[in-house]
Amino acid sequence: MEFIDLKTQQKRIHSELSESIHKVLSHGQYIMGPEVKELEDKLAKYVGAKHCIANSSGTDALLLPLMAMGIAAEDEIVTTPFTFFATGEMITLIGAKPVFVDIDPETYNLDSRKLGSALTAKTKAIMPVSLYGLCADIDAITAVAGKIPVIEDAAQSFGASYKSRMSCGLSTFGCTSFFPSKPLGGYGDSGATFTNDDHMAQAMREIRVHGQEKRYHHTRIGINGRIDTLQAAILLAKFAIFPSEVEARGRIGARYRELLNGKLKLQALPTGYTNVYGQFTIEVDHRAEFIQRMTEMGVPTSVHYPVPMHLQPVYKNLGFKKGDFPHSERAAERVVSLPMHPYLDEQTQDKIVETVFKCL
Repeated sequence: MEFIDLKTQQKRIHSELSESIHKVLSHGQYIMGPEVKELEDKLAKYVGAKHCIANSSGTDALLLPLMAMGIAAEDEIVTTPFTFFATGEMITLIGAKPVFVDIDPETYNLDSRKLGSALTAKTKAIMPVSLYGLCADIDAITAVAGKIPVIEDAAQSFGASYKSRMSCGLSTFGCTSFFPSKPLGGYGDSGATFTNDDHMAQAMREIRVHGQEKRYHHTRIGINGRIDTLQAAILLAKFAIFPSEVEARGRIGARYRELLNGKLKLQALPTGYTNVYGQFTIEVDHRAEFIQRMTEMGVPTSVHYPVPMHLQPVYKNLGFKKGDFPHSERAAERVVSLPMHPYLDEQTQDKIVETVFKCL
């Protein structure tokens, strides 16, 4: 049993993938070839954003807007402690200070009701995470933020919707990842940043190529943050079937909810949201024992994420301690993700659910 089945997907689009890759091999423009612009145009249209800046990873997708805004030492960026490390890492890497706000225990996303008390004169941006494929409550966050830019970390939620708008097109910036296991994944690292701001889009395009406005003319400090043409070509082939995969993820996620709801704590699905189920996550008691029993019975699991950001060793200097963000800490101790992908058939899903109940 696969935790994420990429092989079935590859078989489905094998000829399209081969054609896309062969096209790149034929024209030989391996860096910033025409497929990059084609991908950006299609993704921007899908999201409903004016600009898409395809780049080298979901991590760099977060870094680009921070650099474009000129975030620097002493600045503060507000985010959630319950997320993958890259979210806080990019804030620290650019020299700013991460300021954490606890999660809503029902959605696992940043609790907008606690946001106001975290804002100061030094707050330069808010970076909510759309965890497990469910969008953060961006409208509520934006209402509290006022003029402070909001950067949606949508690494797991590309394809999800929020009040009839698409993830990555909800705020000042939307950032996603095309890591192979994501809802839209390549065959290596890549990502994209979305915005409607013309000035910021141009800045991020320059930063992506070492701060170049034109060849050998550097107007700012940048990074090597380009997406490979081959990855863009692969993503174009995958994007053609992406809407059907989003539908399948929704159907499979709904079936999981039907089979498990009322028996285990699940991530909430508020009215007006769709979840693309980058992960399907449950909470259990005695997680280590549960995972061991599941493994012994042939069902793979994974934990996203076992240590909240504020308790990571590298952030000891910020002075946080256990108990500071209780909802994030409780979730980190209890969450476990089940196999989830668009090709999960009902028979296999039934076996997973049956095994879950046996292992509780």
